[in-house]
Amino acid sequence: MSLDPVILSRIQFAFVISFHIIFPAFTIGLAAWLATIEGAHLATGKAIYRRVFDFWLRVFAVSFGMGVVTGIVMAFQFGTNWGVLAERSGPIQGPLLGYEAFTAFMLEATFFGVMLLGRERVSPRFYFFACCMVSLGTMFSSFWILANNSWMQVPLGHTVVDGRFVPADWKQIVLGPVQMVRWPHMLLAAFLTTGMCVAATGAWYLLRGVHRDEGRVMLHWGLGLVGVLIPLQMYVGHLTGLYVLEHQPAKFAAIEARWQNQQPASEVLIAWPDEAEQRNRFALTVPRLGSFIASGDWTSAQVGLESFPREDWPPVLVPFFGFRLMVGMALLMSALAIVGHVLRWRRRLEGARWFLWGTFLSFPSGFVAVLAGWFTAEVGRQPWVIYGLLRTMDAVTPSLRTGDVLFSLSAYVLVYAVVYSFGLYYIYKLLRDGPAVIGGTGGAGSYR
Repeated sequence: MSLDPVILSRIQFAFVISFHIIFPAFTIGLAAWLATIEGAHLATGKAIYRRVFDFWLRVFAVSFGMGVVTGIVMAFQFGTNWGVLAERSGPIQGPLLGYEAFTAFMLEATFFGVMLLGRERVSPRFYFFACCMVSLGTMFSSFWILANNSWMQVPLGHTVVDGRFVPADWKQIVLGPVQMVRWPHMLLAAFLTTGMCVAATGAWYLLRGVHRDEGRVMLHWGLGLVGVLIPLQMYVGHLTGLYVLEHQPAKFAAIEARWQNQQPASEVLIAWPDEAEQRNRFALTVPRLGSFIASGDWTSAQVGLESFPREDWPPVLVPFFGFRLMVGMALLMSALAIVGHVLRWRRRLEGARWFLWGTFLSFPSGFVAVLAGWFTAEVGRQPWVIYGLLRTMDAVTPSLRTGDVLFSLSAYVLVYAVVYSFGLYYIYKLLRDGPAVIGGTGGAGSYR
């Protein structure tokens, strides 16, 4: 693989977005968690909810700031590295990114100030309203970003004028059927990421014997959220797979490592796809299951990569393993939620140290699932940057030189290493120190 401007620009964008996406994935869910826990405090008056809220608000503030910084840097690349993409799709992508800043970021930023500084300056009800607005703003932000990306995945509602993609039907672009599946999938992923972080933090405190009351709240609420949402996420994930099967069959074949057309089609549970030989090594398969998953029919025909021109094949290794890693994390979350609820029903949850260790060590599961899913979607889309319309190799800035991208990529790696090291260490310190005591000691067994 030669380090030309195209591959270097792809590596740079992948590096930047991989670091960026973990913060929105966390803060979208955390904003909703903060609004929920503040609502519980407003409804019950229990001081413990206030302590939990104030603790997670500090974590949210740092994470929100880092997400904003990395998001701004990411947008610069459209002008520096992907000039042809920006020029040809600007009439669609420009307004979508503008709508995000106008309707979402402004909403978040305005009421975030109230959340940080307004507790003693506004009424409790208005403070709760501000929390809800920040949560709504984060969801709006994800909506516009997913609308943009979904249009690139499955272009709808546009026409081509002088080589540029011009909006013809904004409803199709913004509220098309693909967007209405992918956006809920991303939202649920964000909520599950936060739910696992909250539950893992609570388990950590119980293992250490500190902040026991707050740890119980975090553990119970986090596992409860995961238990409710993981079945829904699996269903929406199945719907997402069906859109890929319909609109991006080559990506679907790559995810399944299906090289030849099959009827009935087997399901490859795990293997090592060999692209050179176009076969799967060490494969563990289930006959007919691939047909059933895709169509509900045990004998239906499924398309393999052989049905597409070789130049239109996506890489296979990343989508294949990325999808299985994402599903594996979902199964892990599901297992933790089920076991946790059984232990809770038996009143053994907080004393089962083996389970607390398992929950604590599962802290990164949501982040891993989000990154794995994102890589599956984006690498599986190749060789297209706008599926079926614009190839990635044709989307870079024509005057871009290898040395330019090497310099910018090196600078990003250096700056991110410094910024992220300090930011993540500070978040770790906040998590380690735990909630501050406000209005009483909140002794063992107290939910005041």
